[in-house]
Amino acid sequence: MRTQVGIVGAGPAGLLLGHLLHLAGIDSVILEARSRAHVESRIRAGVMEHQAAELLRAAGLGARMDREGLVHHGVVLRFGGASHRIDLTELSGGRSIMVYGQHEVVRDLIAARLAAELPILFDADCVAVDGFMAGSPRIAFRHDGAAQTLECDIIAGCDGFHGICRPAMPTGTLREFDRSYPFGWLGILAEVAPASEELVYASHDRGFALLSMRSPTVSRLYLQVAPDEDLGQWPDSRIWDELRLRLADEAGFVLPEGPILQKGVTAMRSYVAEPMQAGRLFLLGDAAHIVPPTGAKGMNLAFADVAVLARALDAWFASGDAALLDAYSATALRRVWKAERFSWWMTSLLHRFDSHGPFERRMQLAELDYITSSPIGAATLAENYVGLPVG
Repeated sequence: MRTQVGIVGAGPAGLLLGHLLHLAGIDSVILEARSRAHVESRIRAGVMEHQAAELLRAAGLGARMDREGLVHHGVVLRFGGASHRIDLTELSGGRSIMVYGQHEVVRDLIAARLAAELPILFDADCVAVDGFMAGSPRIAFRHDGAAQTLECDIIAGCDGFHGICRPAMPTGTLREFDRSYPFGWLGILAEVAPASEELVYASHDRGFALLSMRSPTVSRLYLQVAPDEDLGQWPDSRIWDELRLRLADEAGFVLPEGPILQKGVTAMRSYVAEPMQAGRLFLLGDAAHIVPPTGAKGMNLAFADVAVLARALDAWFASGDAALLDAYSATALRRVWKAERFSWWMTSLLHRFDSHGPFERRMQLAELDYITSSPIGAATLAENYVGLPVG
């Protein structure tokens, strides 16, 4: 089997890259280890930056997003019993965010690829990538019980943190930067209308809480817990009681209950691998970096990587000009580190740390007070939240 770009992984990064390459007249094959049903049902992030939504629209993929997604022009910071709205649109020059689940984006991308009759192989167990340092990249995989090889000009590693592409980079190539946080998020998906029209980030003495949503009838809510929290100790009634406590405000905020459709605990970490390329192997999305979810940057960073690499590949295949391709890692990492900084800052600002005493808590509250009372402080949060420019 032969193609121009072999894409390992059918998550948001791999699927969007394949679509943008198709629009540029570049052939690709997408290999995905899991089934289509599994990929389309994975519940992940749901907040899209302004330019991420614009990228989907420009690629002809925004129709269902615009029909079913929720445009938000602000977020709410809640602390000390009071709510403070940050007007994202006013403070960022007219930009906004789109609440649209990552699994919905994936469904749209898969539907578009299948409609265009472009190759995507599910249940394809990729076992090795090689030849990318010698100019003859190959991906070895098994599909339908048979061993196969995909020969290509470029390998795009979009196979996530636990994939095979990053470990295949030559020994001594990578520098890895890692930070694990001493807490996780207990997240629930509940069949109940959101109690707020916009996301609510709550900093409480008992820990962080977040009120988010997936649709007008489905809420997504989170509680800060231990990273190894036993879900068996959290019956539905305890979850709702704790959410009501942490999300309460002096205005009498009411949190309605509904059936909990899904619950789970997610550990939190920051991670960056440098560089994001070796020879003709390029890493995108979670294969190269992880952010804590507080800043809502995971899928957005993946899309930014895709935009940078797609532009570089277009130039390379069209004219042989490798300047953008050679600069891919440096270009992507400038934005990656800024998003890592914002996610780390939001996480540090809103969560309770076991090592914190009264002084550190007062510092958090003072910073929250500054952000919500200073136009400059609020604008800094807004600019980062709606998304910094893609390099």
